[in-house]
Amino acid sequence: MLDIFLKTLPFFALIGLGYGAGRTRFFTEEATAYLTKFVFYFALSAMIFRFAANLSLAEVVDTRFILAYLWGSGFVYGMVMAVAYLRKRSAEEAAIEAQCGVIGNTGFLGIPMLALLLGEAAVAPVMMVLAMDLIVFGSLIVILVTAGRDGRAGLAVLGTVTIGLLKNPMIMSMALGLAWSASNLQMPAPAEEFLSILGAAATPGALFAIGASLATKSAERMVVAGWLSFAKLVLHPAFVALAALYIFPLDPFPAAVMISCAALPVAGNIYILAQHYGVAPHRVSAAILFSTVVSVGTVPVVIAWVTTLY
Repeated sequence: MLDIFLKTLPFFALIGLGYGAGRTRFFTEEATAYLTKFVFYFALSAMIFRFAANLSLAEVVDTRFILAYLWGSGFVYGMVMAVAYLRKRSAEEAAIEAQCGVIGNTGFLGIPMLALLLGEAAVAPVMMVLAMDLIVFGSLIVILVTAGRDGRAGLAVLGTVTIGLLKNPMIMSMALGLAWSASNLQMPAPAEEFLSILGAAATPGALFAIGASLATKSAERMVVAGWLSFAKLVLHPAFVALAALYIFPLDPFPAAVMISCAALPVAGNIYILAQHYGVAPHRVSAAILFSTVVSVGTVPVVIAWVTTLY
């Protein structure tokens, strides 16, 4: 346990460094936005493409894996929505809160951290989780919010969802990497080195950007933030573990990686959605901040446990 905690500590220390830089305004909001854009469109995309180019589609797509993750996540999603309705929240607010309960920081934190802690064999299942988060739940939130406002979800909404997915560099770099792998072409040495150098910037850049962006987050509405953080850090990995180990029993290693992904704190991109739609941005902001701070203690516990499974 202590060994795992010490291994995860540098990752959270980088987040803390970014937070300090943002809090003291040494790193302004504008600087954070540009760093995030660099990581999102260049460094992380290079890392994902390079990983995907060395995988086959069969290694990434596993029906039982997909069913286990969607069952566990869907159960928690429904639970968080139900609690929101009991609190007399609107359909749009319930959908945003449910998103907080199941979507973790898989791209910026999960891929670099789990690849180093669990080995490069973890990359394929992590990317599968990322794909489901982006494609399934990323589409669902747009549909639910739009349907909640307009009373229906038409073809225009589906078009918006499709365009959004095609514009997402993580989805596109994953798809292009798998396409390259399927072509059986050898990656030229200069291209491999280029992707390796650029991708290496993803880990420190992403973690620093997470911290710097947290410096602007509100700590208001902590009761709801505490509930959403509990749902994300405890309920989500618990129900995903139930699905992966018992309902749709997977091999121990991919199950361990899936549970580790589920234990990650609330993803920062939910705040962007909340702000875009004008739905509870302060509540989401508090959940991101609170869950990230608490995850310093909870993530090592979960990773220490899942490493005993294989």
